[in-house]
Amino acid sequence: MTDIIKTYFDAFNAGDIPAMLDCLTDDIAHHVNEGKIRTGKALFTEFCAHMERCYKETLTDMVIFHDASGTRAAAEFIVNGTYLATDAGLPEARGQTYRLPAGSFFTLKNGKIARVTTYYNLADWTAQVS
Repeated sequence: MTDIIKTYFDAFNAGDIPAMLDCLTDDIAHHVNEGKIRTGKALFTEFCAHMERCYKETLTDMVIFHDASGTRAAAEFIVNGTYLATDAGLPEARGQTYRLPAGSFFTLKNGKIARVTTYYNLADWTAQVS
C-alpha cells in the first residue's frame, strides 16, 4: 500500500496534478493544515492550483509508514520551498525560501488515497519567510 503514497508524492514533486488526482478516491477528504476539510477531487484540484501559484515545493527525506491492515499510512518529510506569490493573511512573498519538517497521514481504500491530512509548523514557516 505504500506504493500509492510514493506515487502520490512523486507526482507532487513533478508538479503533476493529474497524476496526483489518479491516486485519490473521488470522495477524497483533504484535511489542510490550519484549514477546513475539502471533500472531492474538484476542491483538491482547486487547492493544488492555489498552491502552485503561491509556492514552489519539493519534498525530500521522505519516510513512509503503513499499518498492517494496509488501510492507514503516514509519511514524514522535509518541504523545500520558495514563496512565489503572497497568500491571503500571510506575509508578503518576495521569493523567500524555506525548509520545513512536515508529515502527512492517509486513509487508504481500494488501493487509493481516501484521506490526506498534512501538518507542519506554521509559526516556523512564518518566521522563515518574514
